Amino acid sequence: MLDRAGAKSRVPFRETQSRVMSAWILVAAAFIAVGLIGWQVNAHIKRQRPRPGDAAPTFSLPDQNGRTRALEEFRGRWLVLYFYPRDDTPGCTEQAGRYRDALQDIETLGATVCGISVNDSDSHARFARKYKLSFTLLADRGGRTAARYGSLLHFGLIRVARRNTFLIDPRGRIAKVYVGVNAARDAAAVLADLRITATAAA
Repeated sequence: MLDRAGAKSRVPFRETQSRVMSAWILVAAAFIAVGLIGWQVNAHIKRQRPRPGDAAPTFSLPDQNGRTRALEEFRGRWLVLYFYPRDDTPGCTEQAGRYRDALQDIETLGATVCGISVNDSDSHARFARKYKLSFTLLADRGGRTAARYGSLLHFGLIRVARRNTFLIDPRGRIAKVYVGVNAARDAAAVLADLRITATAAA
């Protein structure tokens, strides 16, 4: 049988356990709430993704050299606009390298390549120098352009671009959408479609 002292000593321990459990429940509830909000935001953004035949959403963003580039300047040429999560990460480096290696063939077909992420111009400049990327990298710092293309992903306070690619025709309309692309195969898939589409339109 427990004496009174032993019984009293267990009360604070039980209270501590209860407080810890309550704290964990509050933390879990907060994570669930943030997750649900993020899911709703991501679902809304996803619904904004343009479809083939739609006018491509306009943009005006700085490139890796600090020069502002707008959608209008690419009129008259095919534009490969690919969204990627972050500079100098394995998948994004693989994807950029594939576009670099296919760039001459892509340009021969009358197309231009632009990569776009939420990184700033300085980050893009380092990325381009390190991997000898000669095509344009656009800095979408606020993620607004990615959102307009249904290609922004929220992780709480963190935002990254989804790995989606858009082939835009010379009139400024979406010709094809590639969703959740494979970093290693994206450039080849776009090039194959360009060979068919651009040649047919010529």
